[in-house]
Amino acid sequence: MKKVPYRHPISKILGITVLFFLLLSTSIFAQEEASSEGGSEQTEAAAATGGDPAAGKALFNQNCAACHSLTRKMTGPALANVESRLAEDEGLDREWLYSWIKNSPGLIASGDAYANKIYNEYNQAAMTPFPTLSNEDIDNILAYTAAPPPAPAATATATDAAAGGQGSGDGSGISNELVLGALVLVFGLLVVMLLLVNRTLRRIAEANGVVLEKELSEKRKPLWKAFADNQFLVLVTVVILLLGSAYFVYGWMMQVGVDQGYQPVQPIHYSHRIHAGDNKIECKYCHSSARVSKTSGIPSLNVCMNCHKSIYQVSDETLAEGKAEYGVDYNKEIQKLYAAVGWDEENQRYTGETQPVEWVRIHNLPDFAYFNHSQHVSVAGIECQQCHGPVEEMEVMYQYAPLTMGWCVNCHRETNVKIEGNEYYEKIHAELSKKYGVEQLTAAQMGGLECGKCHY
Repeated sequence: MKKVPYRHPISKILGITVLFFLLLSTSIFAQEEASSEGGSEQTEAAAATGGDPAAGKALFNQNCAACHSLTRKMTGPALANVESRLAEDEGLDREWLYSWIKNSPGLIASGDAYANKIYNEYNQAAMTPFPTLSNEDIDNILAYTAAPPPAPAATATATDAAAGGQGSGDGSGISNELVLGALVLVFGLLVVMLLLVNRTLRRIAEANGVVLEKELSEKRKPLWKAFADNQFLVLVTVVILLLGSAYFVYGWMMQVGVDQGYQPVQPIHYSHRIHAGDNKIECKYCHSSARVSKTSGIPSLNVCMNCHKSIYQVSDETLAEGKAEYGVDYNKEIQKLYAAVGWDEENQRYTGETQPVEWVRIHNLPDFAYFNHSQHVSVAGIECQQCHGPVEEMEVMYQYAPLTMGWCVNCHRETNVKIEGNEYYEKIHAELSKKYGVEQLTAAQMGGLECGKCHY
């Protein structure tokens, strides 16, 4: 019997696979070791400052983050290593920081030279005093400002830079591209192995005289000719095709002008999920004209700056989530906002050099259809989500409802009119309730189906 050489290439493939996984596991171990070393550095910094950086971070975010950043100037100066800088440059100790944080106006009034220097440098606005913070709380805050950034964040930043700004993988620091590349390589090796096994089995079969394929000795009648000769089958097929075509043509024509699901890309990415969902910002805070106007209005960028004048970047967790799940760098979008309103982040002032933002409209009714937001929001008390869907869950805003005439009519037929506290409807409701013999009137029974209400 002929000997088939199949062991040698397969053993090579298996050896390469084992070697690859050994290298991958070694890389993972090295990254975990670097992460643990970074954690030990942060612990050493905490011991040197005599405070807890973790507790200090929570206190910093609660009391200081509105006006201060660790790395850049905001309403107040940057606070990274503030204690060591003051000791080296001004000769001030921690006791001075205790006095300044707890009662900055009092320290300024006492004539302290550096306190007055800071007061004059920052538009003669004294820092808000925090008398409720204990010395231990301040020690924790100073430990946080002195602590180096944790290693995982630095690793993620380096990975993002190497990947051209794309989102990194999970918290272990291994990028999604590395894991995906490893899986592709493994599947490729498996395919090669299967091909080699298939070729080897064919050689064995041929050596033993086994016939793998057999040509047909006679030609059969083509399928299309058999179909054409059956007149009944042809007739049934034609009828089915005509009915199916009519159904799809009707469905297509009924969708003309219906933009349900329309989700355009905006010039500045705005996450309703973060603002309306995570931060619980009311819809009408931004779309304030919905209470009193026909339209909901496009919010002015000054409304955005009410918050983003101090919020110049998002948390590391939110930034990583945005890159990984949505491919968005939220910090870059905030910079687009600053460029549009002409905000000089470094000097904390407006430059006057603004840029228009060309927002893309999403919801658009035909010109012959009248809709008044204030009538529905203020008078009827309808929630925004009833028409616009779960906005608080949308990363990118899209048209949730079809906004067709039938959709509006059904809503008028099913929605009861709210008359509590509305004297305008009391008399009308009393008269029409007798007419229809009901206790609750729908919008349709109040005239909501009259053509002139929406088509004037």
